Amino acid sequence: MAVLVGASYVLDLRVLGVGRNVPLSEYRWVFPTLAVGLVVNIATGILLFIKNPTTLGTAMPFFIKMGLVIASVATLVPMRSLVRSSDPGQPAVGRNMRLLAVASIVVWSGAVTAGRLLAYLVP
Repeated sequence: MAVLVGASYVLDLRVLGVGRNVPLSEYRWVFPTLAVGLVVNIATGILLFIKNPTTLGTAMPFFIKMGLVIASVATLVPMRSLVRSSDPGQPAVGRNMRLLAVASIVVWSGAVTAGRLLAYLVP
């Protein structure tokens, strides 16, 4: 989860203006890293779910976490097109992309928090 969320935060912070001297095109490495992190999280998540499906399948924090993870991955699609189409001489990132970066940070943080709360709120 740290690889997945950390790589996403790196891109989000760049879109928000941290490290403006590095062109967005240099952040293409983020997407293969995100893909590996997502595959590992899906595999381990399925294994953890199989351990206790009746309890987790009815737990509200689990549904919240899954919804936030889906929303988080959905924020990456437009960012990927932004990074792929960027050139080194590109001016500042647009307002919509900055809002998307903030949304990404918020939903990833929510997904991590909901996942952590599963250990405390689900018997």
